[in-house]
Amino acid sequence: MDFITSEEKALLTEKLAELRAMDKMLIQRIAEARALGDLRENAEYHASREDKAMNDAKIKELEERLAKAQVADSSALPQDMVFVGAIVRLRDDDGGDEDLYRLVGQSTGRFDLDYIEVTTTSPMGVALMKARVGETIRVDLPRGARRYTIVEIAM
Repeated sequence: MDFITSEEKALLTEKLAELRAMDKMLIQRIAEARALGDLRENAEYHASREDKAMNDAKIKELEERLAKAQVADSSALPQDMVFVGAIVRLRDDDGGDEDLYRLVGQSTGRFDLDYIEVTTTSPMGVALMKARVGETIRVDLPRGARRYTIVEIAM
């Protein structure tokens, strides 16, 4: 089961609508390319069909993800427990540095945020899920295990 925030669900739904709208345009492009003549040597026709196949695959992936996803309701959780959507201040027990992390279902890929996005399936995300303020978590990273203390949770 995939946990996502309500914002992530809205973004996925919006993306799905965009892909479905694009699907109609791709069907029109295929029809126009087909009208040009010989399909064996028609590069526009073959390119349009490839684009449609890729778009269909993306639509199917998003539909499956939305069908399996469960929207996390942060109001039903204790305020001191980390769950999807929570922004957490962690202190690295080795270096003492503090950073903000946000537990998300899927990363947006943005690097201009005030926090670092951590997916629920990553080693950090697994360690953070359901942890509480004051706990020390162990994260098994490729370069070895690290320990972090949860300083605060800012929803």
